[in-house]
Amino acid sequence: MQRLVSAVVAAALVAAPTHVLAWGSTGHRIVGEAAMKALPSEVPAFLRTRAAVAEVGELSREPDRSKGAGKIHDHDRDAAHFVDLEDDGRLLGGAPFLPLPPTRADYETALRTVGQDSWKAGYLPYSMIDRKQQLAQDFAYWRVLKAAEANPKWKAHRKWFTADRIRREGLILRTLGELSHFVGDGSQPLHLSVHYNGWGDYPNPKAFSTARLHGPFESDLVKNTVRARDVEAGMTPLRLCGCSAEQRTVDYILSGAKFIIPFYEMEKAGGLGQGDPRGPAFATERLAAGASELRDVIVEAWRASAEAKVGWRPVAVADVLAGKVDPYPNLYGID
Repeated sequence: MQRLVSAVVAAALVAAPTHVLAWGSTGHRIVGEAAMKALPSEVPAFLRTRAAVAEVGELSREPDRSKGAGKIHDHDRDAAHFVDLEDDGRLLGGAPFLPLPPTRADYETALRTVGQDSWKAGYLPYSMIDRKQQLAQDFAYWRVLKAAEANPKWKAHRKWFTADRIRREGLILRTLGELSHFVGDGSQPLHLSVHYNGWGDYPNPKAFSTARLHGPFESDLVKNTVRARDVEAGMTPLRLCGCSAEQRTVDYILSGAKFIIPFYEMEKAGGLGQGDPRGPAFATERLAAGASELRDVIVEAWRASAEAKVGWRPVAVADVLAGKVDPYPNLYGID
């Protein structure tokens, strides 16, 4: 189904919830803050401050708040928030989801063989992987700057190291907000299915609802009934998979997609009705899953950053931390 791609179409459908709006502000804020509060002590201390928690909570909403900037801007980004899986786990038109193609270009090629494209099918997995990789690189720069700032041998450029570390901390929080948003999208089953806003024009032997359920569930219900403390209490223990970002992302999305049938069964049984506890419980569990995943991938990105290289020409983080290489020329710019 064709997505909302322009302000003109948006105006015509202003009353209709859209597929690309993920959790509302409340849900995204909860995911970001809950994950940040749950970070272990191994990550940099500035991330565990109240200010950082609040900042990531607000920045978690930014990929939605940027909508409406213009047709080119929105059309390129709208499909970043979802992936349309069919009931058999394949993509629109029968394109395979697994194995996940190594790049978006390869993904696009696979979709075009069945007459589809990534703007129709969505490319959420790539949004998540992209932001996790960026976060690991941001952390790598931070490690190098922090070490260089503290090394007396390189005090001639300490002022610059300090200023650049502060700049990098701002970039880290921005990256974290974006990562939080897309990981949050991945915990919302309606962002992982062709049945994203009612069952749609598909075989429907169980007579699931064809009403527009997306917005009322992820926005109104969450805002009115879900409590942040319940989401935090529902988070799972830290789980580091020891696998690639690609594998972890696919596993997470496929796990979330398994909740699409339970969602429609719950709705059919009246679970989204006012005062029914099943809808809030379902949303709370899904938000807790998103917050747990976000915390885990932040820790994985932090650990991966120790093995990275930064600057031009690239210098190994480990060599700077060991005091072997002054990173200033590589960071300030050899050109």
